[in-house]
Amino acid sequence: MGRVGTWVVQAGVGWWRAAVVVAVCGLVPAVWAAAVGLAVLCGAEHPWSWIGPAVIVCAGTLALSQTVCRAVRALVARWTGTGIPGGYREAGPVMQLSTGYWWNGFSYERSRRDAVMDQRMRLWWSDPATWRDLRFAVVAPLTAGLAAALPPAALAFAAAGLAGVGPAGAGAVGRLAGAGALAVAVGCGPYAWRSLHRVAVRFLGPSPKMALVERVDELTSQRADATVAQAAEIRRIERDLHDGAQARLVALGLSLATAEALMDRDPAQAKALMREARAGAAASLTELRELIRGISPPVLSERGLVDAVRALALDVPLDVAVRADGPLRLDPPIESALYFGVAELLTNAVKHAGAARAHVSLTRDDTGVVVEVEDDGRGGADVRPGGGLAGLGRRLAVFDGTFAVTSPSGGPTRVRMAVPCE
Repeated sequence: MGRVGTWVVQAGVGWWRAAVVVAVCGLVPAVWAAAVGLAVLCGAEHPWSWIGPAVIVCAGTLALSQTVCRAVRALVARWTGTGIPGGYREAGPVMQLSTGYWWNGFSYERSRRDAVMDQRMRLWWSDPATWRDLRFAVVAPLTAGLAAALPPAALAFAAAGLAGVGPAGAGAVGRLAGAGALAVAVGCGPYAWRSLHRVAVRFLGPSPKMALVERVDELTSQRADATVAQAAEIRRIERDLHDGAQARLVALGLSLATAEALMDRDPAQAKALMREARAGAAASLTELRELIRGISPPVLSERGLVDAVRALALDVPLDVAVRADGPLRLDPPIESALYFGVAELLTNAVKHAGAARAHVSLTRDDTGVVVEVEDDGRGGADVRPGGGLAGLGRRLAVFDGTFAVTSPSGGPTRVRMAVPCE
């Protein structure tokens, strides 16, 4: 396909998208026009006769604003790949109290239906996104709608001019005007719809206040997750100390006390107890080292993330290949989160995926550090609420990190962890 064919295809796609933009952005103005037409047909000689059309305009605008905004977000995401978050407030749970009344977060109601309806109305009225949608429903037809209507209008004017009808009239002037309008329609056809993207990003994106509220909610959730994870880690350390090293140290103390009592009357038995105590002390020291390694591996603090992952790969019963751009020295909490994330993923590959080989990649891009772990296991891994992968994602979210899992049935499983940092 040559340049002309490509341009024709692009122009056709552009005209189609422009028509869709005009249709979506024109829903609310269509209601306004219908209300005005109804007022004219019914007679508008009295001021009170405009009350009905005004009610239609207000009700129609309120009813269609959110629908129009959702449609615009879907079109922008499909055509340009730009996702615009809705930013709507989520409804809280509606609970029945012991008194029989229902609490919806705002008021008490006698039935669940009344509680849900009251909650929706109050949430809709107090949500800043509602007024943002109303503003966009008014702004979009005057900006993106008019820009997208240019190719169809120019095409219609060109057809009228070339046919000798319309404002341009017949003759050479009409044909010249029609040819100019046709050139405008063809020239701006592939681009007129793109104004929707700019208008949507400008007016449909969350306001600074909405973004701040969402960020506060996100940080509150992350703080709660970090608190829960910290408490669980403390309980694990306490349990390991109580069941392992502490029990051995207690037994070591009893053996030493018995050996001291037997030292005079049975030196041989005392020496045997001393040997057992020495073996117990060595075992306790080994357990304490394993516990410390589970909290913070010495190689991680001494050599950095890359060498720590390579050392981990030697201990895993897999054929693990580690690739890194170079030495990466990060803040200790970030290194610890990424290290234990890799450790958990390799453990899952051994225990659940039945993998034979794995590949770990540690790279740095313009935004931060990216760690990818891929195995040739059976696949089918998913992020379930309360599962290990979900917990790993929450730990990375504390550092504004992202966590993505791609694991089709049959494999391979690929996990990408990214943490922004300087």
